[in-house]
Amino acid sequence: MTVTIKDVAKKAGVSASTVSRVIAEHPRISAETSRKVKAIMEELGYHPNLMAKSLVSRTTRTIAVILPKPAEELLLNFFFYELIRGVLAQLTRAGYDLLMAGGSNEQEELETVTRLVRGGRIDGLLLLYSRSSDPIITFLRKEKFPFALIGRSLDYEDVPSVDNDNVQAAYDATKHLIAQGQKRIGFVSGPTKLAMTQDRMNGYYKAMAEAGLPFKQSWVVEGEFLLESGYRAMASIMTQPEPPTALIVIDDVVAFGVLKGLAELGYRIPQDVAIVSFNNIALSELTMPPISSVDVGTYQLGYTASQMVLRMIQQEEITARQIIPHRLVVRESSLRTVSLA
Repeated sequence: MTVTIKDVAKKAGVSASTVSRVIAEHPRISAETSRKVKAIMEELGYHPNLMAKSLVSRTTRTIAVILPKPAEELLLNFFFYELIRGVLAQLTRAGYDLLMAGGSNEQEELETVTRLVRGGRIDGLLLLYSRSSDPIITFLRKEKFPFALIGRSLDYEDVPSVDNDNVQAAYDATKHLIAQGQKRIGFVSGPTKLAMTQDRMNGYYKAMAEAGLPFKQSWVVEGEFLLESGYRAMASIMTQPEPPTALIVIDDVVAFGVLKGLAELGYRIPQDVAIVSFNNIALSELTMPPISSVDVGTYQLGYTASQMVLRMIQQEEITARQIIPHRLVVRESSLRTVSLA
């Protein structure tokens, strides 16, 4: 026989409305009453109707993650899974569910967010990217809706965000290559409209300028966060009369494509071309040779961002911008074993 809210109330010696308030986590219900009612719910195997609960509490206990377009690219990148693992760890601990949504273009993404927010389907939202003149951030600020950005807003300094110091991270990676004796250093970037790409490129430019090293725009190739993008970049950057002898690569998965492209062109790593990439996913130490990579604390990025949104939902004070430390993990791909001309 199905257990009802009245059965729980009768056994607990309280009214059905009190049980409803316990389910909705009403602040006026004492901790003792809440524990007692929840224990009886567990004993009787009573599971509250979540839709009814949301009507009472006016909450859904659901956080949405908006996937950047095209979502297929993100789902092919191992960085995403580690990020979501961090998000889920925090949300599960707090008793929240995760909803993933997106669109095939920027307008569809905005329509999706508008529908979720104004339809009352979520309590908070996470953005996995930041681009210039982002209409989604503008909309969320106008609605005063709880959200956090993994990255840095190019338009609003006060947007709640969790990020790395990407300028410093790329600067450190480039300085490492310079310390290995490298002078001709190229950069395989992501989409330049993204704040993260711009910051990493600025760190690269800064290190090159400080070292007084020559720089060619043809040594910088824009791409996507895909293995194929790194592979295609090599046909462009490494067939020049004077190609780079070292590369900063925006992402480990892109670096896998770089390795493939260099091998097909007859380059040896690190003897001919040294490589440093970003994210330090597990597979980066299993390639031949293992790839030097900047660990950006991917799990912690997701965990901290979701924690920030939950605190906003509870109307707690937050630090608007939090920086997750990075560290360069040096492996064979960037260590030169011969002298450079």
